[in-house]
Amino acid sequence: MDIPDAGAACTDVLDALRGSIIADDDFFEDILIGLLSGGHVLIEDVPGTGKTLTARSVATALGLSFSRVQFTPDLLPSDVTGTNVFDESAGEFEFSEGPIFANVVLADEINRAPPKTQAALLEAMEEEQVTVDGDTYALPEPFFLVATQNPVESEGNFPLPEAQLDRFNVKTSMGYPELDGEIELLRRRAGRVEQDPSIDPVLDADSVVDVRGAPESVRVDDDLLEYMARLTRATREDRRVDVGVSPRGTQRLFEATRAAAVLAGREFVTPDDVKRVAAPVLAHRLVLTPDAKVDDVAKSDVLQAVLDRVEVPTVQQGGSDAGAAAE
Repeated sequence: MDIPDAGAACTDVLDALRGSIIADDDFFEDILIGLLSGGHVLIEDVPGTGKTLTARSVATALGLSFSRVQFTPDLLPSDVTGTNVFDESAGEFEFSEGPIFANVVLADEINRAPPKTQAALLEAMEEEQVTVDGDTYALPEPFFLVATQNPVESEGNFPLPEAQLDRFNVKTSMGYPELDGEIELLRRRAGRVEQDPSIDPVLDADSVVDVRGAPESVRVDDDLLEYMARLTRATREDRRVDVGVSPRGTQRLFEATRAAAVLAGREFVTPDDVKRVAAPVLAHRLVLTPDAKVDDVAKSDVLQAVLDRVEVPTVQQGGSDAGAAAE
C-alpha cells in the first residue's frame, strides 16, 4: 500500500473512532502511531475515561480479533500465554492458547499483576511469539498490545520496571473531556439503548498489515537523523535525569516519526513530526534523579526543555522548505 492510500485508510479509522469515543484527536493519533510504528501502546489514566472502550473500538475499526486480560495480583503467566493440557482421549498434552492469541490484546490494569506475569508479555511484545514448556508459538499477524494502568491507585500495584516501559513505543492518556465533550457524551448515550457505542469495521487484517508496512518507504533526511540522535543524547546529559533515553528509544523515535508522516499522507518526515511524537515516545523512558522526584519534576517538562535546547534543522524536501530553524 502506498503512503497516500495508507494515510487515507488511517483517516477513515480516525473518523470511525471520533464517531464513537469522545477524546482529543492527538490521543487517537498516538494509538495509530504506536500501531504504524510496529509497536505497542500504554494508556495511563484514571478509571472511567474510556480506556477499555477505546481498545475494543480500535480492534473493531481495524477489523481485527480482540481479547481482554484483566490483570490481578493472582494472575499467572500461563493465564496470559496459555498452557499444555492433557487430552485423555489422545493420551498426550495439547497446547491451549491463552488470551494473548488475538490481533489486539488489552492488558487491563497491567500494573496490578506481579512482575512475573508482567514479564510474560515481553517476548510477545518484542518477537510476536510465546514460549511454553520449551515450545514456541507464533502470535496472530498483526499483533498489537494495548496496556492500561491507573496512576492514582498505589495499593496492591506493581509498577512496571523500566525495561518493560521501554518496550512500549507510545505512552499516552485520554484525560477528562471538555464540558462540550461531556455533554456530547450524554447526548449520544440518550440516543441509543446500549450502554456502549457501536462502531463498524473500516479495515481488515490484510489491510492493517499493508498499512503497517507503509512507513518503511517514508524518507528521512540525514539532518533529521542527527536531530533525533541529538535529542535523545541530550536527555542523558540533563542533570535532572538519572537514566536518559536508550538507543532503542532513539530507534523508536525514528519509527514513530515515519508513522506520523504516514498519518499526514506525506512521503517524508519533517522536524514538526519529530516534535509531535517526542513526548509520547520518549517521556516514559526517562528515569529522573531522586532530587528531581522530590521536587515533583515532570518528565514531560524535562523533555520540553530538551526540545527547546536542541537546535532544529532546516530540511529541504522536494525543493521546498519543510522545516524551520529553531526560533
